[in-house]
Amino acid sequence: MSITLKDVEHVANLARLALTDAEKAQFTDQLNAILKYAEKLNELDTDNVEPTTHVLPITNVLRDDECRESLPIEKVLLNAPDEEDGQIKVPAVLE
Repeated sequence: MSITLKDVEHVANLARLALTDAEKAQFTDQLNAILKYAEKLNELDTDNVEPTTHVLPITNVLRDDECRESLPIEKVLLNAPDEEDGQIKVPAVLE
Protein backbone atom coordinates (compact mmCIF):
# COMPACT_ATOMS: atom_id res chain seq x y z
CA MET A 1 0.00 0.00 0.00
CA SER A 2 1.30 3.42 -0.83
CA ILE A 3 0.10 6.99 -0.67
CA THR A 4 -0.22 8.88 -3.93
CA LEU A 5 -0.10 12.59 -4.57
CA LYS A 6 -3.85 12.42 -5.21
CA ASP A 7 -4.38 10.94 -1.72
CA VAL A 8 -2.42 13.77 -0.13
CA GLU A 9 -4.40 16.36 -2.09
CA HIS A 10 -7.67 14.71 -1.01
CA VAL A 11 -6.70 14.73 2.69
CA ALA A 12 -5.44 18.32 2.42
CA ASN A 13 -8.77 19.31 0.88
CA LEU A 14 -10.70 17.60 3.68
CA ALA A 15 -8.54 19.37 6.27
CA ARG A 16 -8.93 22.67 4.41
CA LEU A 17 -5.16 22.99 3.96
CA ALA A 18 -3.60 24.90 1.11
CA LEU A 19 -0.39 23.03 0.30
CA THR A 20 2.26 23.95 -2.22
CA ASP A 21 3.45 21.38 -4.75
CA ALA A 22 6.67 20.97 -2.76
CA GLU A 23 4.71 20.30 0.46
CA LYS A 24 2.49 17.78 -1.31
CA ALA A 25 5.54 15.90 -2.56
CA GLN A 26 7.18 16.07 0.86
CA PHE A 27 4.08 14.73 2.64
CA THR A 28 3.70 11.97 0.05
CA ASP A 29 7.27 10.82 0.70
CA GLN A 30 6.90 11.08 4.48
CA LEU A 31 3.62 9.17 4.60
CA ASN A 32 5.01 6.44 2.37
CA ALA A 33 8.03 6.13 4.67
CA ILE A 34 5.69 5.72 7.65
CA LEU A 35 3.68 3.03 5.88
CA LYS A 36 6.86 1.22 4.82
CA TYR A 37 8.05 1.20 8.43
CA ALA A 38 4.64 -0.05 9.66
CA GLU A 39 4.74 -2.92 7.13
CA LYS A 40 7.62 -4.39 9.16
CA LEU A 41 4.95 -5.59 11.59
CA ASN A 42 3.74 -8.02 8.91
CA GLU A 43 7.10 -9.79 9.14
CA LEU A 44 6.41 -10.88 12.73
CA ASP A 45 5.14 -14.40 13.38
CA THR A 46 2.05 -13.91 15.52
CA ASP A 47 0.42 -17.30 14.94
CA ASN A 48 0.97 -18.49 18.52
CA VAL A 49 0.31 -15.15 20.20
CA GLU A 50 -2.98 -14.92 22.05
CA PRO A 51 -4.90 -11.69 21.38
CA THR A 52 -4.94 -9.40 24.41
CA THR A 53 -6.22 -5.97 25.31
CA HIS A 54 -3.49 -5.39 27.91
CA VAL A 55 0.09 -6.50 28.21
CA LEU A 56 -0.29 -7.47 31.86
CA PRO A 57 -3.17 -9.35 33.44
CA ILE A 58 -5.60 -6.97 35.11
CA THR A 59 -7.69 -7.87 38.13
CA ASN A 60 -10.23 -5.87 40.05
CA VAL A 61 -8.47 -4.39 43.08
CA LEU A 62 -11.59 -2.93 44.66
CA ARG A 63 -13.12 -4.43 47.77
CA ASP A 64 -16.54 -6.08 47.73
CA ASP A 65 -19.47 -3.83 48.54
CA GLU A 66 -20.77 -4.36 52.05
CA CYS A 67 -23.67 -2.77 53.90
CA ARG A 68 -22.27 -1.02 56.97
CA GLU A 69 -23.56 1.30 59.61
CA SER A 70 -23.06 4.91 58.56
CA LEU A 71 -21.95 7.76 60.80
CA PRO A 72 -24.61 9.49 62.89
CA ILE A 73 -25.73 12.80 61.38
CA GLU A 74 -24.55 14.73 64.43
CA LYS A 75 -21.00 13.46 63.97
CA VAL A 76 -21.04 14.27 60.23
CA LEU A 77 -22.26 17.81 60.82
CA LEU A 78 -19.38 18.47 63.22
CA ASN A 79 -17.07 18.59 60.16
CA ALA A 80 -19.36 20.86 58.12
CA PRO A 81 -18.42 24.55 57.88
CA ASP A 82 -22.11 25.46 58.17
CA GLU A 83 -25.32 23.49 58.64
CA GLU A 84 -29.01 24.17 58.43
CA ASP A 85 -31.91 21.88 59.32
CA GLY A 86 -29.67 18.83 59.63
CA GLN A 87 -28.01 19.40 56.22
CA ILE A 88 -24.62 20.75 55.18
CA LYS A 89 -25.03 24.30 53.90
CA VAL A 90 -22.82 25.38 51.00
CA PRO A 91 -22.55 28.66 49.10
CA ALA A 92 -24.89 29.06 46.13
CA VAL A 93 -23.27 28.34 42.78
CA LEU A 94 -26.08 29.74 40.62
CA GLU A 95 -27.57 33.20 40.86
